[in-house]
Amino acid sequence: MRLDDPVHVASQYASEAPLEARRSIYADAEGPDAREVAFAAIAEAAPERVLEVGGGPGELSERIQRELGAEVVMLDISPRMVELARGRGVDARVGDVQDIPFADDEFDVAVAAWMLYHVPDLDRGLSELARVAPRLVAVTNGQDHTLELRRLAGERAWQPRFRREEAGELLERHFARVERRDTDGWVTVDPDGVRRYLESLGGGPAEGPDSPIRVRTACGIFVADR
Repeated sequence: MRLDDPVHVASQYASEAPLEARRSIYADAEGPDAREVAFAAIAEAAPERVLEVGGGPGELSERIQRELGAEVVMLDISPRMVELARGRGVDARVGDVQDIPFADDEFDVAVAAWMLYHVPDLDRGLSELARVAPRLVAVTNGQDHTLELRRLAGERAWQPRFRREEAGELLERHFARVERRDTDGWVTVDPDGVRRYLESLGGGPAEGPDSPIRVRTACGIFVADR
């Protein structure tokens, strides 16, 4: 399973079901919340205009415009995700981070949360983000993130290129200053949650453990300034 395979990505986000199955395991996570750390990094720039790419159902975009009073545009390659985000009152449009349809420096901050590992031409996507905004807030996972679940998934699991261990070096090709802020913790996932997580990766019905398992979380929030 390649996370940057366009066919795979399109199938995963044609509906919200696979994404919600994976996100549901974090309901009772222990440790700092990467979403809050990312939001704080956006807020500290006091942006007037924000571009979020790969924003999914639009929760973060909606929060930015509601709490920060910023004008927000969200791009996503999935028409279904765009539809859900529009339902939240977000100016959401179908679009590709590899070809952002906006002028240079049109935004104060660009946001790419848990999506850059889906981009086939990563350098092109990062170049586009650096072109349209002087600051990028990017969120990704570390190599140990959900390690216990990926071991159960076997061949269905695949480590992305844009992990937090190498993301800084990739970002430094396009931004003058890159800061990494880590959030690490644990979450206990019940057997049904494990099954739904594994099935969300594709490959049909899955069998999980008979008892809850402890799963580590490891995320990196990157603040990159041009």
